[in-house]
Amino acid sequence: MPAEWEPHERCLLAWPSRAELWEGHFEAAKREYAATVEAIAQFEPVTLVALPGSGAEARRACPGDVDVVEIPIDDSWLRDSGPIFVVDDRGHRRGIDFVFNSWGERFVPFDRDAAVTAGILRHLNVDRVASPMVLEGGSLTVDGEGTLITTEQCLLNPNRNPAMTREDIEAELRSTLGVSQIIWLPWGHYEDSHTDGHIDGVCTYVDAGRVIVQTCEDPSNPNYGLMAENVAALGSSRDAKGRSLEIIELPFLPYGDLDGQEILCSYANFYVANGGVVVPIADHPMDAEALGVIAGAFPGREVVGVVSRVIAFGGGGTHCITQQVPATGTLR
Repeated sequence: MPAEWEPHERCLLAWPSRAELWEGHFEAAKREYAATVEAIAQFEPVTLVALPGSGAEARRACPGDVDVVEIPIDDSWLRDSGPIFVVDDRGHRRGIDFVFNSWGERFVPFDRDAAVTAGILRHLNVDRVASPMVLEGGSLTVDGEGTLITTEQCLLNPNRNPAMTREDIEAELRSTLGVSQIIWLPWGHYEDSHTDGHIDGVCTYVDAGRVIVQTCEDPSNPNYGLMAENVAALGSSRDAKGRSLEIIELPFLPYGDLDGQEILCSYANFYVANGGVVVPIADHPMDAEALGVIAGAFPGREVVGVVSRVIAFGGGGTHCITQQVPATGTLR
């Protein structure tokens, strides 16, 4: 599996499709998705999956270098329901189709999302490889050199693969994604009740041997101890090349209010595009400092913030709604 900073052919997203999931914020969610598509399209082409009948609306909302394709979907979190791409030693791509069970059957129905990977791969003319394991793309980050980082909270949750041991899960990750070293962190965000602790809100590879890690400076915040445990686990780990990891701390945790409900917007849930980084921001005083840390981790890339408070309310951020398609000929 190539690292996210390697060249992309395009980025995949899905247009919001079920109003009831957004609890009165459906139109606002569409505006934030459209702003995210616009930001990413500055750097690379976008393929936008839309529920049949909503393609025209998606095209109007997302002009520019955006290919809209109508495929049946239930929800709009393609990082988790869509394909994960790998590249062989000749530069040929394949799409891994892991089982999607809607984060432990948390939101139903999800049968169309469980089938969306096959439809996307047919549209892209990319070979499909099916895996029997439940896995979401937001639960892992890779360095493109054989190392994968994930969380015990998610992958070992009994609502995913209750019949599989840690060793079974590691074997399937090695077989399907071509990794050799797996680093387990204990936790995702305390607030992450939808995905059971996905890695992409708390730790993200920014380069080989370098990670951005969410930390917390407030001892009264329940994330304080959880994030400290993650940092400790990373500090004692080695990657597939035998290196210790350089840890870039991201101590900013912005909370906002949406109709009386407190929401956390994770800056670490960014998407690395060709020449750029698109970061979910909260229209919060911490935004500028967080963008500065991320810009420092990606010299030579333009860092763009997109207000994503409603997407955070829905349970994620920019990384959660995107999936990169590696460029043809990207050699591993």
